[in-house]
Amino acid sequence: MTTERLIRILAGTFVLVSLALGASASPFYANANWLWFTAFVGANLFQSGFTTFCPLDTILRKLGVRPGPVKA
Repeated sequence: MTTERLIRILAGTFVLVSLALGASASPFYANANWLWFTAFVGANLFQSGFTTFCPLDTILRKLGVRPGPVKA
C-alpha cells in the first residue's frame, strides 16, 4: 500500500470518527469539541492539495511505506 492511499484512508477514518464523537445526534457523542479535530483534518487536506506538503506523508515515508506514483 502506498503513502497516498494510507493518507486517504486515515484522513477519512479520522473525519468519520471525530464526527461521530462530536455530533450531538450521534449515538457515540462525547463532546462537541471533537469537531475541531474534524476541521483540522479538513484544513490539512485543503492546504496539502495546494502545497503538496503533508506531515503524515513524511511520517509514513520514515516508517518505510513506499510513496505512490508521481502524478502531474
